[in-house]
Amino acid sequence: MNQTRILGLVAQLMLWLWLGCSALAQNQSFWRPVVMGTSGMVAAEHPLEARAGLQIMEAGGNAIDAALAVFYMTSVVEQHQAGIGGDAFVLAYIAKEKRVVFFNGTGPAPRLASRESYSELKGIPDTGPYSSTVPGAVAGMDLAWKRYGSLPLAKLIQPAIEAAERGHPLTYWSASLHRQAQSKLSAFPSSVKALLNNGRPFQPAEVFIQPDLARTLKTLVSEGAQAFYRGSLARLTADFYEQQKGLLRLEDLSSFEAEEAAPIKTAYKEYEVYQSAPNSQGITLLIALNILEGFNLQQLGHNSADYVHVITEALKLAFADRDQYIADPRFVKDIPVDGLLSKNYAAKRRALIRMDQAIRDVAPPGDPRRPAAILAPHSIAYEDPRRAGAELPDPLSSPLSVATQGETSSFSIADRFGNLVSATHSVNQTFGSGLVVEGAGYVLNNRMPYFSLEAADVNVLAPGKRPRHTINPALAFKNGKPFLAWNTPGGDNQPQAMLQAFLSVVEFGMNLQQAAEAATVTSSSFRASMYPQKPGSELAIPKVLADRVGQALMTKGHRLQVSAIQPPYGQQPSGAGAIKMVMIDPKTGVLHGGVSPAKDNYVMGW
Repeated sequence: MNQTRILGLVAQLMLWLWLGCSALAQNQSFWRPVVMGTSGMVAAEHPLEARAGLQIMEAGGNAIDAALAVFYMTSVVEQHQAGIGGDAFVLAYIAKEKRVVFFNGTGPAPRLASRESYSELKGIPDTGPYSSTVPGAVAGMDLAWKRYGSLPLAKLIQPAIEAAERGHPLTYWSASLHRQAQSKLSAFPSSVKALLNNGRPFQPAEVFIQPDLARTLKTLVSEGAQAFYRGSLARLTADFYEQQKGLLRLEDLSSFEAEEAAPIKTAYKEYEVYQSAPNSQGITLLIALNILEGFNLQQLGHNSADYVHVITEALKLAFADRDQYIADPRFVKDIPVDGLLSKNYAAKRRALIRMDQAIRDVAPPGDPRRPAAILAPHSIAYEDPRRAGAELPDPLSSPLSVATQGETSSFSIADRFGNLVSATHSVNQTFGSGLVVEGAGYVLNNRMPYFSLEAADVNVLAPGKRPRHTINPALAFKNGKPFLAWNTPGGDNQPQAMLQAFLSVVEFGMNLQQAAEAATVTSSSFRASMYPQKPGSELAIPKVLADRVGQALMTKGHRLQVSAIQPPYGQQPSGAGAIKMVMIDPKTGVLHGGVSPAKDNYVMGW
């Protein structure tokens, strides 16, 4: 047989393999339905949130109006992970202006907070009065509504007021977080009163009534968001914090303003992907996409060992650049965003990926200013595949690292006017600081541990500085048309789960539910966002995927943490974080909604 004939047969075989992998991905089974509609779609983290957003759009409101309704309902039904005491980023496509807008509702460290004062504390605590930044979510959502909303604030908040006054039955997921946080909440009398049931955690299906929070929401209706920063609610918060001997003061609240800023973006094939700008970590997803654009991912095959390997290595490189360069741009004036997102720079970083060897531990940052693949004097090391174990780790010996965390909330919305919203908001860890403002009923965040205390760290703590946030909602356009809004909670897992879900859709033709339910991996080979920012070295992988590709990954040097069920939430054998995805079909205009099988995720449309 001549060489030309052999090459032809090899090419044909590769085509068959690719078509087989592609068909396998598209035909992958899925449990939940893809919800479809033509007038509105809300993918959120709780059924009552999805219902509140949908009701607003049915009443004539747009996606921004619906976002306010979802946000305030979250403040009632998900006190454990988000709400008015937290922070928010909102990314939205405004159809009448034909542009993407970005609202930053993240607050800074109090003016009394300093690296020196926290060094004297021997670190940054993750509970109590020293753990909170200025809560920015109320201002961020209010700014988005004032710019682009259409319905009165009273109508948008009313569903949340009713849920707080009348109560709502706690879900199994929510009740589990109340139970796990009992000791945290029990340290503070105001939290015991507001969040526990006669000193014990609420059980599933018990009705949770929040009269103080209902009054707070009514105050926001009558006095507006300014009440939270310069009015009666601000004074309640400041007085409470001073009583707790914390650092937050009325001046911190009254001086805070949310901002509208330019989003960041990159091109990935025929897609234009928008992300939250710094102080968000959103650029991590875009850097990884730029690196991966140079690989034939379809040929590698969805969730093959080689596919998982290049995804992991690209993320290691992207996180290294995040940790080196990304912080609050008001304090760090020369963040090289354009350089980090250049295709030339991506090519240099891509060349560091070896198909047969994993990068050892934490990857080195690059130098986007020169540009160069590695920033001097850093160097890169690779794992020795011969060190790989012969057997997969026992999943029973690999506990889920964040399965007990409520963390963050997110939602995606599309309306009949062509608007698209992607939002992520958070009090950080479960019940934030653990502190409920006495008489006001809301939890204050514990975002201070997202600062570093290392003087040379770009994200070092300073008075009035915003920490680098993991929350990073995203939007994508296809051939110039708004296409996808997606997001997830999960701290450092956010860009990782979002990346894998996005690629499942755009590279492998999965529907939204298939993409949301597909198995994903999570690397820890970078500096963690939570203080003391310890680096990891493992790749978390669910058993259902490890059984297929785990040994091949170990051969490349990956150190696996195998979990019986998908990390980080541990509710299903597989899934992409707690992804919420809403898509506008570019041909028909039909709206699609899908959510991963985690937390209380729910999607509604009509």
